[in-house]
Amino acid sequence: MFTELNSILNIAPDSITQGEFILVSDRQSDASFLIHHFLSLFLRARCRVLFLSLVQSFNHYSAVSQRLGVSLAQAKEKGQLVFLEGLKESLSVLIPQETDAATLSPLSVVRDPAVGLRSLYEFVQFRVSSSGEGRTGAEEWGPPVLLVDDLSVLLSLGVCAGATLDFSHYCRALVCSQLQGNVVMLTRCDGDQEEDEGNNEGPERLLKGLTHLCSLSLHVQGLPTGFCRDIHGQVEVCWRRRRGNGQHMQKKLFQYKVHDKGASFFARGTSSAVL
Repeated sequence: MFTELNSILNIAPDSITQGEFILVSDRQSDASFLIHHFLSLFLRARCRVLFLSLVQSFNHYSAVSQRLGVSLAQAKEKGQLVFLEGLKESLSVLIPQETDAATLSPLSVVRDPAVGLRSLYEFVQFRVSSSGEGRTGAEEWGPPVLLVDDLSVLLSLGVCAGATLDFSHYCRALVCSQLQGNVVMLTRCDGDQEEDEGNNEGPERLLKGLTHLCSLSLHVQGLPTGFCRDIHGQVEVCWRRRRGNGQHMQKKLFQYKVHDKGASFFARGTSSAVL
């Protein structure tokens, strides 16, 4: 968990704002360190977390979380963490052990993109709603949290951007509005922005749609000046709040450096490495 980032966002394990839709995105960079941060933050806050990991394995996140002082294995054992490992789940869909295994899987879209994301949403709905009373055995948890890494993978599986945005909208309505929990989603735009703008079903459309849904966005990209050994990139943080009939927006730009057990953040121009 990154204390400097918590200070920037004005959050802490004992003061989590409810009903937030947080968008994490990157362009030709890697924003996964922010997913690790939010995972450890919400687990420390005693929230019940549903993690849809569509890219990395449980062992990957467990190893990183261990360095941040959080045990994912213990969180799973206590029922605080529900982890959908997309790589394993996709394999079970493509090579089902039972006749109807692929049909029942939340990632049945891997076999047939035409079926859409209804089964995945129903999986989310069942898992987060079952924690609505805040209890799992003898433990008591806070509001539910949905983490997704990374949503743009669905595009590569043949799901259109519109269907992916619909899935995100329904998840926000369920988790943020109905259950007063939080949603954190990561999406990537690896290509050039101008080249992708003409693609109505590409990652740019997905990013724009998610930006309209979110209340807080963190966009990671490389330094405009190029590679720097002491600074790994920059993060644009944008808060969106409704005021009356309009929307108030506040943006701040920070440079960052990721360490083995954390990250440092600098207001743009305050680091001696990059002016």
